[in-house]
Amino acid sequence: MHIEVCDLSDDWPRHERFELTGQVRRSSNSSPDQLAEKHDDRHIKNKIKGVNGAGGEVGEAIHHLYIASLNKYNEAPTYISLKERYKECVRMLNGMERSLERQLPKRERRWFTPDPWPLPGFSPKGPYGSQE
Repeated sequence: MHIEVCDLSDDWPRHERFELTGQVRRSSNSSPDQLAEKHDDRHIKNKIKGVNGAGGEVGEAIHHLYIASLNKYNEAPTYISLKERYKECVRMLNGMERSLERQLPKRERRWFTPDPWPLPGFSPKGPYGSQE
């Protein structure tokens, strides 16, 4: 999507080149950049931090695209399409973050993440397993 955002922002007014254009390009590239940077990190908490930061950058890119839409630099359907695709990225990042959280000891998790059970919906302590 970064390439798409760059192509889209090429048509924006020249006076936005170092403002909105630069910001949307940086934020749209920063999310995959952060994921790539943390991919080989051995520490789960660092990976979680990278995924979390990537989600923040996605939100920033959506915001910049929204401002461009308000300024009529691009059509509303273009903004809506990109926003929906970015929201799907956020859902995937949230899933990735939860998956990484499950690799941490329960006492170090930031929120409750149920452990997967061999049989869906079965646990001796209820549908979500026991909490420590």
